[in-house]
Amino acid sequence: MSQKNKGILCILCSAFCFALMNMFVRMSGDLPSIQKSFFRNFVAMIFAVIIMNRNQIKFGWKKSNLKYFLIRSVFGTVGILCNFYAVDHLMISDASMLNKMSPFFAVIFSYLILKEKIRMPQALFVIGAFLGSLLVIKPTFSNMDLIPSLIGLMGGFGAGVAYTYVRKLTMNGEKGAVIVCFFSGFSCLATLPFLILNYHPMSLMQIIILLAAGLSAAGGQFSITAAYSYAPAREISVYDYSQVIFAAILGFLFLGQIPDLLSWIGYLVICSMAIGMFLYNSRER
Repeated sequence: MSQKNKGILCILCSAFCFALMNMFVRMSGDLPSIQKSFFRNFVAMIFAVIIMNRNQIKFGWKKSNLKYFLIRSVFGTVGILCNFYAVDHLMISDASMLNKMSPFFAVIFSYLILKEKIRMPQALFVIGAFLGSLLVIKPTFSNMDLIPSLIGLMGGFGAGVAYTYVRKLTMNGEKGAVIVCFFSGFSCLATLPFLILNYHPMSLMQIIILLAAGLSAAGGQFSITAAYSYAPAREISVYDYSQVIFAAILGFLFLGQIPDLLSWIGYLVICSMAIGMFLYNSRER
């Protein structure tokens, strides 16, 4: 299997896992987003430690890469908190689509950070995707979901920056398991003070659901890290949009959610921009 095909397979697996995570986060009920985030990252950290022990990977990094680990972790934590807030206040398909603006942000920051060139058609696809996101956000003062939608878009921004630094770290020789472990541990430490000050008691079912969310997140995190280590974002990011399809199906089957017409049009526009960018990149190669 080619490196690109490995990346495609990993990113499809990641999309399904993250759709499952969003469903479990919504099903866990009325708990603070920070509390949900802590459990998600704690499970992912344990999972990463097990993988590292099994593969005899030492927890360490090159000194020159520490700043990239920190930047990846800060933006990744912001992305998770914003995404969880959006999942709790929007339909999970809408929240997933706003979070899936991350590949377009990744393209922008790949240009700014990794110096990967952006041609005019690629810039137009990014602009088109942003315009499509407005159909999902519906930016009117009468829209009660405006603030959660903007926070969901901010989650996509944070994730886009984080994934750019994932690629930077893998290009610098860091192992995917170490990246996941560092990020998960950082997020747990960052959210722990807020969790202690504002802890909400949970039922056994809520604990089980959040553990399932954490396991799904771990699968998604390892898959997306592997995907971007196999191939650059411009080649495989289009397949990440399958998460919206998975989320819409899961939301309908388990939560009874049906997106409105404008949201469907927004999905179509954003996915069309993603496909257009993928075809353009393929032709250029």
